[in-house]
Amino acid sequence: MVLLVRHGVTPTTGKVLPGRARGLHLAPEGHAQADAVAARIASLSRRPVALYASPLERTKETAKPIGEALGLRVTTDRGLLECDFGEWTGKELAALSKLPAWNTVQRWPSGFTFPGGESFAAMSTRISATVARIAAAHAGQTVVAVSHADPIKAAVAWAGGVPLDLFQRFVVSPCSVSAVALSPAGANILCVNSTASLSELALS
Repeated sequence: MVLLVRHGVTPTTGKVLPGRARGLHLAPEGHAQADAVAARIASLSRRPVALYASPLERTKETAKPIGEALGLRVTTDRGLLECDFGEWTGKELAALSKLPAWNTVQRWPSGFTFPGGESFAAMSTRISATVARIAAAHAGQTVVAVSHADPIKAAVAWAGGVPLDLFQRFVVSPCSVSAVALSPAGANILCVNSTASLSELALS
C-alpha cells in the first residue's frame, strides 16, 4: 500500500503556480498540517516501512515529522516531483485562468504541454512508474510518498483506470492522504483526499 501525501500549505497555496521553483517553504499552518498527518499515519496498525518525498522544500518539510513519528529516514525521489510548468512557473493563478489555454488544462489535459515545460501525459507516465516502482520495492508493505496535487491526482487516476482527461475531477487537499494498493492482480484505490483518521485503512 502506498500512501500518497500532498505537502502542507505554503504562503502561495491557491494564489500562485509554484511548480518546481526552489525556496518555497511551508507556512505555519502547513507545519501544523504536517504534524497532524504524521500523527494520523503513525496510528496505523500497518506502520509504513519506508518514506519517500519529492526533492522540493515543501515536500521534505512535510515528510520530516512523518519520518520522526515513524522512525524512518526520508528518501528523496525525483519521480515524485511536481509537474514542470515551464513558463507558467510562478505565475498567479488568477491571471493564468484567463488564458485560452486554461480551458485545455481543465478539459483536455492529455493534450496539453506547458510552454517550455512538461506535458500532463509525461507527468502521468512519470508518477505512475514511480508509484509502481516504490510499491514493488516494498511488496506487501505500507510506504509513504509525499508529493504534489497534480501528480497525486494523476497517480490515483492511473490506479483507477480513469482517463487522464478526467483527472482534474479529483480533489487532493494539502496534507491529505490518498492510498493505492498494487499487486500482480491489479490496483485498488483505498481512499482519496482523506483528512480524517485513516481508520478505513485498518482492514486494507
